Amino acid sequence: MSNANPPQLLLGAEGSFGAQSATTAARLPTHHLTTHAVVLGMTGSGKTGLAMVLIEEALRAGVSCLVFDVKGDLPNLLLAFPTLDASALEPWVEGMMQAGDVRPVADVARDSAEARAKRLASWGIGERELAAYANGVRFRVLTPGATAGEPVHLLASLEQRSARWDDDPEAARGALGAAVSLVLRLVGRDPDPARNREHVVLSVLAERRHLRREPADLASLLADLADPPIETVGALALDDYLPRSERRTLAAALNSLLAAPSFATWRTGAPLDVGRWLAPDADGRPACVVVSVAHLDDDERLLVLGLLLEEVLTWTRGLSGTQSLRALIAFDEVYGFLPPHPHSPPTKKPLVSLLKQGRAFGVGVVLATQNPMDLDYRALSNAGLWFVGRLQTDADRARVVEGLGLAGTRAETAALAATLKKLVPRWFLVKNAHRGDLLTILRPRECLSFMRGPMTRAEIVRVRLRGGGGGSGGRTSDVPRDPVGVSGSAIAG
Repeated sequence: MSNANPPQLLLGAEGSFGAQSATTAARLPTHHLTTHAVVLGMTGSGKTGLAMVLIEEALRAGVSCLVFDVKGDLPNLLLAFPTLDASALEPWVEGMMQAGDVRPVADVARDSAEARAKRLASWGIGERELAAYANGVRFRVLTPGATAGEPVHLLASLEQRSARWDDDPEAARGALGAAVSLVLRLVGRDPDPARNREHVVLSVLAERRHLRREPADLASLLADLADPPIETVGALALDDYLPRSERRTLAAALNSLLAAPSFATWRTGAPLDVGRWLAPDADGRPACVVVSVAHLDDDERLLVLGLLLEEVLTWTRGLSGTQSLRALIAFDEVYGFLPPHPHSPPTKKPLVSLLKQGRAFGVGVVLATQNPMDLDYRALSNAGLWFVGRLQTDADRARVVEGLGLAGTRAETAALAATLKKLVPRWFLVKNAHRGDLLTILRPRECLSFMRGPMTRAEIVRVRLRGGGGGSGGRTSDVPRDPVGVSGSAIAG
C-alpha cells in the first residue's frame, strides 16, 4: 500500500461540528489508523458498534485485525453472514427476545432480518456486499484457558525454548516473566515479580534452562526446586533468599497444578505466534482473530492479556518499517488495563509501548472505553484519532476537552461540553490529527456483522462449529456506495 493513494475506509456519514445531521460520506485513509484511535462514550452510546465498523473496514481493505474482547460482545464479528435471509439469524435471536415476547423464534428472526436489511440498505449495503465481506475474511476465535473457542498455549514462553533467547533476550525474558506470573496466579500466589521471591527463583531457574537449551517445563522446574542447580540468587545464598521449606511448599503447589486436568487447557492449543495468527491465508484473505477473555476472572484477564500484549509488542518490533497500515489491534473496554500513574498492571507497559512505537511499523491500535477518567491520558496523547460519544458526567467531559487540547474561551469550552452531554446514541464528535483542528460529527454506518449482544461460551462453541462468517471465497474490494437516506439529529433536544 502507498500513502499516495491509500484505501479509504467508509465509516458512515459526517457533518461539520455544530450541525444537526450528517450528510457527507465519512471516509478515512487507512494510514490514519497508524496513529491509533480512541473511542469514548457512556454505556449505550454505540462505541462497541463503532469499534466493530473500524475493524470491519480494516478487514475490507485487506488489513488483518487482532481483537481483544473482555465483555463478550466482539465475538459478534464472527456473525458475518453472506445473506440477508432470516434463517441465518434464527439460531441467534432467541437470546435477544424481551421478557414476555411469546412470538415464535422464526417470526422474531424474520422481523429482525427485515429491519436489518432496511438499515443496511440505507448505507448502500446489500447481499452482494455482505457476501463479499463474509467470504473475504478468515475468522477465528481464541479463548485462553477454555475450549469454547480455540485454546491457546499460554505457557509456551516458559515451557518451550524460543529463538528469542539467541537474538532478543530482553523480549524472551519479558515473555518468560509473564508466563511465570500466570503460573503463580493459578496456584494462588502473588504474581508480581517485584514482590514475590518465588517468582524470581522460578524465573532464574527457567532462564538458566533456556540458555542451556534444556527443557524448562514445570516437571523440570519441580526437580530444580527439590535439588537446586544454583547456590545464590543475586548476592544472597538461595537458602537465605527462599528457604528449603518454602521451596518445598511451592513445589507441592506446582505439582498439584500440574496434576489437575483443568491445567491442560493452559498448556495446549494454538501456538503463541501473533505473526502466524495475522498472516493472510493462501487466498490472500486477511485474518480477523478475536481473543475472548470474558470467561476469566479479573486477575487472570490482566495476566493473560499482559502476556499476549507482550507477544504483540515483540512481533511488532520485529517488523520492517512502513507508513502503511499493516495490522490493527483493537481492545474494547480498556478500563483497568491502562490506568493512570502510579498503577501499573501487566497490560499497561506493552500497551503504552504499542501506542508509542506501533506507528513506525504500521501497527495501529484502537482502544474503546466508557470511563475516560480511568485512563492514562499521557499514554493516550499518542493517539491521533478520537471518537467521543455522549459523556454523562461533568468530570468526564472536562477530562476529554482538556485531553484533546480543545479548550478555548470559556464560552467555546462550555459549548463543546454541552455538545458531548447531548449527543444521542450512535453519534460521535471526531478529532483527527491528520485534519488539523477540524471537528466533525460522525454517524457510523450499520455493522456488516449481526450484533446480537454478549455471547456466552456455549454460543462461541456454536459459532465456531458453524464456521463463523462465510468461510470461503476470495478477498473483497467491494465497498458500499456513499450513504443515502441517512437522517436524524445528532443532538438531543
